[in-house]
Amino acid sequence: MSNEPVDVLIIGAGASGAAIAWSLVETRMKILCLEQGPWVHDTEFPSRNPDYELARYGNFSADPNVRQLPQDYPINNDDSDIAPVNFNAVGGSTINFLGHWPRLHPSDFRSYSVAGVADDWPVDYQTLAPFYDINDRNMGVSGYAGNPSYPAYSPPLPPIPIGKLGQKLASGFNELGWHWWPSDVSILSRDYEGRAKCVNAGTCDLGCAVGAKASVGFTYWNSLIQQGVLLRTNSRVKEILVNDDDMATGVLYYDENNQLQTQQAEMVVVACNGIGTPRLLLNSTSKNFPDGLANRSGQVGKNLMFHPLVGVTGIFDERLEGFKGPMACSIISQEFYEHDESRDFSLGYGLASGRYTTPMTYALGGYGIDNPIPWGEAHRTYFDKQYPFSAGLTVVSNDLPEPTNCVTLDDNLTDSDGIPAPKITYKTGENTRKMLAHGMNRAEEALLAAGAKKTLRGDVDKVWWRAGWHQMGTARMGNDREKSVVNHWGRSHDVKNIFIVDGSIFVTAGGVNPTSTIQALALYIGDNIKNKLANLFDEE
Repeated sequence: MSNEPVDVLIIGAGASGAAIAWSLVETRMKILCLEQGPWVHDTEFPSRNPDYELARYGNFSADPNVRQLPQDYPINNDDSDIAPVNFNAVGGSTINFLGHWPRLHPSDFRSYSVAGVADDWPVDYQTLAPFYDINDRNMGVSGYAGNPSYPAYSPPLPPIPIGKLGQKLASGFNELGWHWWPSDVSILSRDYEGRAKCVNAGTCDLGCAVGAKASVGFTYWNSLIQQGVLLRTNSRVKEILVNDDDMATGVLYYDENNQLQTQQAEMVVVACNGIGTPRLLLNSTSKNFPDGLANRSGQVGKNLMFHPLVGVTGIFDERLEGFKGPMACSIISQEFYEHDESRDFSLGYGLASGRYTTPMTYALGGYGIDNPIPWGEAHRTYFDKQYPFSAGLTVVSNDLPEPTNCVTLDDNLTDSDGIPAPKITYKTGENTRKMLAHGMNRAEEALLAAGAKKTLRGDVDKVWWRAGWHQMGTARMGNDREKSVVNHWGRSHDVKNIFIVDGSIFVTAGGVNPTSTIQALALYIGDNIKNKLANLFDEE
């Protein structure tokens, strides 16, 4: 192993780290990425095994507190309504995410202008649109052009069939005259660039063995390594080093043998997600940054946003085959997405229809409202009379940034290298609760309009516990350095050679899955770096 200085050091080999490496590789700078997890090859994916469902409760759980693998860090979520989930490996959470691929709406970048809440972003949809398009091609996105909820764009591949379940739910939206559209998905509807199309196995969260789902291990990293980008796995960064001139000089990291190493770099790019990035910055203290690196604003770790979720399930008279096809991808409705002054809450939400889960997971997790179904004779009844006949709608809320929802460092909990673990403080806001209540009522209307004979709904005061896939806002971008951590193109206000490219830089959450926007932002930041190379570290 060589620790020779590099031009660009990227911390994290997930969605955003891969995207910015792709953007910068053409510069021919020496690029190194440090990833705390291993490279999990497709031969190791649980989806290849007959007992694959068990992995959701062990080594392939989305929850690091369940996995407890050497590369994981524990998370204190005792004071949170939602448990953050992630995956630590090359590809990050794109290994076990479900591939739902909506974009933020133009209005999501203007929440203050539109509704008088939160803040406007310093970038807008039109600025990111070409980078959305580039990333859609790189990842291999399937969808249907013409969605009236967005400015015109065309996914590169035809849509995934919405299935019998999707057709049934769409009939309900049609009956009510409400918007619906086939979901954009980062899953192949046909063979594409050496990857095979989806085989409808329904094991998306357990690693897609055929490569149809766009984990960046398939879509970005193989090509990047061939082009000379260096990737060092099992390398956990402890802290980012800075000199007296407030410039990063490199990092301290634990290598695969748990030995502390120094890696020097001209530029550091942080791509550790909305929990890992503030954790790293808060752990990187020094004389000039006693409260954490890049944190003179006091905003690092603040304004944590998730997408609190609740669901409604309809029971129908006909079998809907919800277990066939990609798990989370069928249709979406954005009828109630935009801000409406007549409602008692700000902004709006989406209604998402996924297909149904597999049998064992259904038995242990219930019908989408986090309650296990009964054992004994009633258990059999659920499977005979309910499981095959069910279809659900999930309310995806547009969470507001609140400073009290935050990531801090735990006083006692550490990872296996002794680095302080993150502590999450998060309570679902009143605006979000009103939004979810409204959404549950509309979801029930849609299910009944589609022909459901009864509905099952959760408790709006108890959002889904392990729904912390989307972690945003904890190092947000902005033009005012007193209220933000990075500027409008991802560069730290305080440390001119540090860039942040993950979901932590989001200003608002929107009401859609963030990965598409995270990668578009990473490509946009990479493009700015390339265009400003001659004066990259100058004052703004």
